[in-house]
Amino acid sequence: MLVPTFVAASVLFLACSGDDVASTFGASGGTRSGASGASGASGGFGNGGRDGGGGASSGGDSGNGNCSPNLTGLVRDFRPKDAPNGHPDFQSFENTVETTGLVEAALGADKKPVFRSVRGDGANDQLTSKADFDVWYRDTPNVNESFTFVLPLAPTPSGTLTFSSSSFFPIDGKGFGNSGKDDKDVEHNFHFTFELHLEFVYRGGETFTFTGDDDLWTFFNGKLGIDLGGLHPARSKSIELDARAAELGIETGKTYALDVFHAERRTVLSNFRIDTTLEFVNCDPIIIR
Repeated sequence: MLVPTFVAASVLFLACSGDDVASTFGASGGTRSGASGASGASGGFGNGGRDGGGGASSGGDSGNGNCSPNLTGLVRDFRPKDAPNGHPDFQSFENTVETTGLVEAALGADKKPVFRSVRGDGANDQLTSKADFDVWYRDTPNVNESFTFVLPLAPTPSGTLTFSSSSFFPIDGKGFGNSGKDDKDVEHNFHFTFELHLEFVYRGGETFTFTGDDDLWTFFNGKLGIDLGGLHPARSKSIELDARAAELGIETGKTYALDVFHAERRTVLSNFRIDTTLEFVNCDPIIIR
């Protein structure tokens, strides 16, 4: 995202993925990934590799009874607007504040965000069209390339788990290749989307906070809980589930879906932070293509 400076960012999740750790990181062919990666040196990322067939996971035990705190999602790489076959929403538009209302308040039947408006509730266009937005989170030949990606998490004294990065570039050197320079003049692959599908037990009292750039939409039980759409410097929003339980249609003691959709659309920085006390229960990663 185009912004001169920002403090360090981190991701805080509680999630489970059990299975083999793959040493390579490539596009997956199944609908459910069963790989988890461990973190490398400070600032590094684990790489998911092995995918299993079948439908999306419904949660539960991974088969070995050992759920590790790793979070597996799907990254899709795009070419910037001015590149050959570039996508018109990447390295396009500018803004200084988040734009709410770009997507509908409920997920579609395929568990993907539903386009609502090119400018949402803001004054400036932030998207090109419904057709262009619809490929952000769907595998589309000649438009994007997808990769499973694992965020290794670590506990914090406050009882949350954390993944930290003020330089969130999960597919550097992958896909269509690096596409821009950061504020330190280092080449990175900036133009990508990232989605996560999780299941959690609502116990009461949980919170969820996102800080970062660019677009971020978080759905609880299929309903929009955090809306940080559009091009913007790092911004933060929180949700207290108790305060919005009726709106989200959730009751204590029951299990619900959490779906997170992120996009990094413009140079020169990429920040990503999530803080949560949610108890996630899916031991097998849920990959929805």
